[in-house]
Amino acid sequence: MTNATFPALRMRRGRASGWMRAMLAENRLHPSDLIWPLFVCDGDGEEQPIATLPGVSRHSVERLPALAREARDLGIPCLALFPNTPSGLRTADAKEALNPDNLICRAVRAIKDSVPDIGVMTDVALDPYTADGHDGITDDRGRVLNDQTSAILVEQALVQAAAGADIIAPSDMMDGRVAAIRAGLEREGHQDVAIMAYAAKYASAFYGPFRDAVGSGGRLKGDKRGYQMDPANGDEALREVALDIAEGADLVMVKPGLAYLDIIWRVSRDLGMPTFAYAVSGEYAMLEAIAQSGGGDRDALVLETLLAFKRAGARGILTYHAPLAARLIHG
Repeated sequence: MTNATFPALRMRRGRASGWMRAMLAENRLHPSDLIWPLFVCDGDGEEQPIATLPGVSRHSVERLPALAREARDLGIPCLALFPNTPSGLRTADAKEALNPDNLICRAVRAIKDSVPDIGVMTDVALDPYTADGHDGITDDRGRVLNDQTSAILVEQALVQAAAGADIIAPSDMMDGRVAAIRAGLEREGHQDVAIMAYAAKYASAFYGPFRDAVGSGGRLKGDKRGYQMDPANGDEALREVALDIAEGADLVMVKPGLAYLDIIWRVSRDLGMPTFAYAVSGEYAMLEAIAQSGGGDRDALVLETLLAFKRAGARGILTYHAPLAARLIHG
């Protein structure tokens, strides 16, 4: 078929030089698009490499201010904290989640005391605190109890807010927990604390390295398909996100990222909310494995992947590659 506009229109003219490509770029990455997840462990001066997440470590609390300063200096606006709770403190009732001096609360205070101008986001879920690795309290049949869990999540959110968290991020996928947490924060005077809901969190095979990092993987009895979303479903994701918005979420997240770019696009386009993507641990490990095998250039793989999230409509991205990406963007 003859193209009637050729040669008058040659699309390659817009790609012919670096400055032209930069001028016509439809999407751009900036360090302010990034949130850096950090794993916190007990101990003094501890840096514990995570075998399934090459290049990522757990850090004890006193190491966190230096990492926060690094993030600030790179232009990364926010850190997301996840604890590896000591085994002796993991119980059926997850009571350590409510300890105002637990790992996460100490970590938040340490960062805010040293680098008050960086944002801190905290995870609200019980899997780092339960003996069986589930995100909620289970009954004798192993079922996660929705309403009992939600009541505990509210108290967990309140101790984190009192410690200085800027964003509370419930990742548990219990029904109604966003409304309950919002009501609790308002009641206790934490009106300025935002909620980023893990609104469409799928029961994914890409979470394995994360579960190793927080020490819950080997404990998990059964699976999480009873509360995390079925990867087959897209319309359901829009219903989940819409419910969290109605309950008071300020920001919403789709997790994982790469395998769910269509969901990110639909949520961002149809619901008009600030939508975030989580480039999860398995995605990070996959890129690292490609790079280490010589199958691709790490820097190019990282930037192309992050740009895909922006192109799909993500306002920001949680990524373990955040420091690397920020340095690459700065050039």
